[in-house]
Amino acid sequence: MSFPIPYLPQAVFSVQGGPQPNVPRALIAPSRYIQGDRILDHLGRYLSIVPSKRAAILFSVGAQQRFGERVSKSLNSVQVDSTWVTFQGECSYEEVHRVEEILRAEPTPVDSVIALGGGKCIDTGRFVAYRLGVPVVVCPTLASNDAPCAALSVMYRPDGVHKGVEFFPHSPALVAIDSGIVAKAPVRYLVAGMGDAMATWYEARTCLQNSQARTVLGARPTLAASAIGELCANTLFEHGLSAIEAVKRSEVDDALERIVEANTLLSGIGFESGGLAGAHSIAQSLTVVPKVHHSYLHGEMVAIGLLTQLHLEEREDEGKKVAEFFAKVGLPIHLGQISLSPKNEAEVNDVMEAAMTLPILRNEPFEVTKISLLTAASKAHEMGLEIEQTIGNAAYNALHHK
Repeated sequence: MSFPIPYLPQAVFSVQGGPQPNVPRALIAPSRYIQGDRILDHLGRYLSIVPSKRAAILFSVGAQQRFGERVSKSLNSVQVDSTWVTFQGECSYEEVHRVEEILRAEPTPVDSVIALGGGKCIDTGRFVAYRLGVPVVVCPTLASNDAPCAALSVMYRPDGVHKGVEFFPHSPALVAIDSGIVAKAPVRYLVAGMGDAMATWYEARTCLQNSQARTVLGARPTLAASAIGELCANTLFEHGLSAIEAVKRSEVDDALERIVEANTLLSGIGFESGGLAGAHSIAQSLTVVPKVHHSYLHGEMVAIGLLTQLHLEEREDEGKKVAEFFAKVGLPIHLGQISLSPKNEAEVNDVMEAAMTLPILRNEPFEVTKISLLTAASKAHEMGLEIEQTIGNAAYNALHHK
């Protein structure tokens, strides 16, 4: 059910074909973004922005147990009714249909969908809200990826393999992220968010410099989105390590707030309106290997994808800088850290063949072949091994309990 955003012409929605001199630039963002410690306790009041008086809340069993009482108390305090639906773990068409049918069977229709949880729960809630024709309110419980602010859902098969992307005509009506909840989550999730966020600048720069590149909106990237992407990367380099220490103490401080904003808002606007390229092509394709999909987070796969992209673009110095930062925060820097090996040619070939089918790979400013991808991945892997020898793998091992 993918479709172009109404204000962009159908022909724009492609990165193929010849020059298109009149392709517009476009930037989209949530109507409201609110971030801070304990803001979940004020969610009911924030719903007046939407506005909503009967909300469907989609969250996992664990999220219900941890946050259900707080959300109910907040909604009840302003006379907002709610109905709860349990998310079953995968953002698939089957799950979207299941949740939609449950909500359509409600005797009183809901006027908003609150998606409270991680990226896949959020993407499911966003799709359900579109199907029902109501606004979506996004309440991330992690800062592990840039899904919250987007007007799209990344879709998977029920077994977790990447299937495609659905685009929607509206961004979330409200994104509300409680940094106090993020501070108490396992630090691995925050670090994974840094991997996803770091790619924002490098992919946006590639798209900005390539006149044929298109964002997921089918538009040219804006200067604003590219600047946001660069700010995102600089924030990570400057405050990433300090934010990790804050999470280890389960405390909210300025460094953590900056990284939560970088992982969520800056990366969210930056990727959607700035463009994607090689890093996410590799990351999405790594899901074809079951042991990778089931053991590693999206941002960890993006980290490997980004290092591959930088070698593909022959930006080895930047690749080294990024890899050294990844090693310090605990992100993977070579294939062995995502349970792959260059010696297992079948698995690596499967990944690269899947990447070659993704349109965003064509945002690279030159022809990419499976051989060039394999070569770049091998170079990134070798550099990662060298950096591991100098910086060590203590941060990575701590996150993976090794």
